[in-house]
Amino acid sequence: MHVGDVQVGGDAPVVVQTMTNTDTADARATLEQTARLAEEGAEIVRVAVPDKAAAAALPEIVRGTPVPLIADIHFDYKLALASIKAGIHGLRLNPGNIRDADKVREVVRAARERGIPIRIGVNEGSLPPIPPLADGEMPPPKPQRMVDAALWEIGILEEMGFEDIKISLKAFDVPTMVTAYREIARRVPYPLHLGVTEAGTPGAGSVRSAVGIGLLLAEGIGDTIRVSLAADPVEELPVAWNILSSLNIRQRGATIVACPTCGRIEVDLIPLANQVEAHFQKLGKPITVAVMGCVVNGPGESRDADIGLAAGKGKGAIFRKGEVVRIVPEEQFLSALIEEGRQVIAEKFGEAPPAPKAEELDAIIPMTAVDSAATRPGQGLPGRAARR
Repeated sequence: MHVGDVQVGGDAPVVVQTMTNTDTADARATLEQTARLAEEGAEIVRVAVPDKAAAAALPEIVRGTPVPLIADIHFDYKLALASIKAGIHGLRLNPGNIRDADKVREVVRAARERGIPIRIGVNEGSLPPIPPLADGEMPPPKPQRMVDAALWEIGILEEMGFEDIKISLKAFDVPTMVTAYREIARRVPYPLHLGVTEAGTPGAGSVRSAVGIGLLLAEGIGDTIRVSLAADPVEELPVAWNILSSLNIRQRGATIVACPTCGRIEVDLIPLANQVEAHFQKLGKPITVAVMGCVVNGPGESRDADIGLAAGKGKGAIFRKGEVVRIVPEEQFLSALIEEGRQVIAEKFGEAPPAPKAEELDAIIPMTAVDSAATRPGQGLPGRAARR
């Protein structure tokens, strides 16, 4: 299937999605955020369509979007029809709150005419009510209720010959979510959109998402993913891409390998690792860069990295694929690694990025790294004390 010009399922790569948190009725704000999300790696973006004002803004948003858009529909099927008329690239319908089969059929007819796919989006928190139970009968477990809700709507679509379907079964509880996806993957052939709903703030939510989404991807389940965090949606995207990269599924931008530091370390490694990540992520090239704090074991522990630094007191080793290529003094750690990275990028991609100027090197200091405690009092990167 395709959402706009993005293929989903089959042999296509796993696709990264997110969702705007603007008022969709504000077309300008929504387009600005969508553009920012696309720049940070979103390949499909979902927008909420909770009312007529949001639906009325969709034509302008669709005209200006850099990536395909999904209209998120709850309760009112007429908003789905308005979204289709506006040219939306895909729909998300919740079978937990649009329970009238005739209304679903009306949406399906309109979607089929326009070639628009439908995601059947089941949420643990908005499941259909449980039918009356016989005396002593236990209600079905939540994962089964989620699967049953999806199958109910799948049945309506299939009766109409509509198979341009994607499915999601999201829950906050990771075991519930994983169980539901495993069961639906066994039952139907359609692409699956993975996510842990309402996963939480960036710290805990990133871990919860990585566990749930990662478990399923490692089993070959899942075609699109969304990390749901209580944060700016831009923060969801590096987490999603890191999940894919950690499983060797896809890589966007640089992957940074860095040791956790220990009592043997003799340099202020954490700020250096943050500086290296800031520089190479900005370049956007999919290379692996290692920042290690041990001259003896560094190259061996990160032998698969395209380039790396094994830092020691006063000097360090620059290496490629585990082989040391030169030794540099401590004041050249960052500049030498960047220069070696330029050469690797030129060899792999045919064109080297421009060499940063001295003042640009001095400016590569992410806010998270500026005042991180040095691992050894009085030590650190050259010039660091002067910048405090």
